[in-house]
Amino acid sequence: MSGDLIIRNIAELVTCSGFEAKSGEAMSDLKIINNGALRIEDGVITFVGSEAEWELISPDNQSDITNTIDGSGFSVLPGFVDSHTHFVFGGYRPDEFAWRLRGDSYMDIMKRGGGINSTVSSTREASKEELLESANNRLNSMLSFGVTTVEGKSGYGLDFDTEIKQLKVMKELNKSHPVDIVSTFLGAHAIPPEYLGKSDQYIGFVLDSVLPYVSENELAEFCDIFCEDHVFSVEQSRRLLNRAQTLGLGVKFHADEIVRIGGTELAAELGAVSADHLLQASDEGIRMLARNGVIATLLPGTAFGLREPYARGRFMIDQGCAVALATDLNPGSCYTESIPLIIALATLYMNLSPEEAISAMTINGAAALSRQNEVGSLDVGKLGDVVILDAPSYRYIPYHMGVNQVKTVIKRGKVVYSKNG
Repeated sequence: MSGDLIIRNIAELVTCSGFEAKSGEAMSDLKIINNGALRIEDGVITFVGSEAEWELISPDNQSDITNTIDGSGFSVLPGFVDSHTHFVFGGYRPDEFAWRLRGDSYMDIMKRGGGINSTVSSTREASKEELLESANNRLNSMLSFGVTTVEGKSGYGLDFDTEIKQLKVMKELNKSHPVDIVSTFLGAHAIPPEYLGKSDQYIGFVLDSVLPYVSENELAEFCDIFCEDHVFSVEQSRRLLNRAQTLGLGVKFHADEIVRIGGTELAAELGAVSADHLLQASDEGIRMLARNGVIATLLPGTAFGLREPYARGRFMIDQGCAVALATDLNPGSCYTESIPLIIALATLYMNLSPEEAISAMTINGAAALSRQNEVGSLDVGKLGDVVILDAPSYRYIPYHMGVNQVKTVIKRGKVVYSKNG
């Protein structure tokens, strides 16, 4: 199917219209058009409006339409943007799930060689071809859930060769797979075994050897760090991310996930694109994010998987934050690609409304990747990235808990996934 099509008679056209992140009360406004129509030409949206408006102009716009989809009875939304994942990795860690069930903490598992360093070992051993195949399969699964743009992080190498291998895998997949991939360098994800007790030296290695290569070879758009107790301090995070900014990379944060150490405040101070996790973020840190326009990216699947208290999504929105949601797909704390699960958890346990959750998975997810001018809403001039639900309303996503409602996924005007094959 070409990149030219029209979807007509749409029961519920959820545009999420806008070219910037929605914050506070604006997250509740999805700008819905009932009985709508959507036109895509050469992969770009050229018409968004009601069926009646389309019929007024359609005589002059019918001759070159080769593909028409009947949207009767269906809800149509922007393609979902999953703005925090770790989808390129080797090996799996099912034993850790059982360990957590018996009460072992995330940090306890890390200290005895599990956690991130377990995946580091498997990823170092995996060939590039093995990583390409497994990551491609995960992208296929994400696509089936309506994800059309995804962020992928490195961070399972913690050495030069494997970090670069992960980023090159993402670069190749971005060329070959329908889902657009935004790459983030997360070399400071954990302290590798060979640098145990020498975290400053490891940060120096990343600064001197890996980060410049990543920047020079355009292997990532963002730099991230796990700013956490017993991992990397606020000062180490400032040191790394200041350097990343001078090299032209945007900065993102794993901030205040397990222990409150001030990562949220640092993210605001540096003007990060997003601060992620935020389970332990302080009131003032949250207000600073709002004042400085930093996206608060919340990952309810991780809190669910770790049986930790959820981030205070309701409080963040009420304080004027722009909140995004993401899966945090990874092999340890949150092995899921399920967008409906994330939305259900956000509504049930973070007290987001269904409308706020949809904004968080679309336009605000796009803003968390600096893509708000290209994707995340159905607006004229944006890419034709569209999800058609096999349901009459977006409200079915949290209501039919954890069940995939996606019927069709359109990427740049082309059907790239259909539930019926």
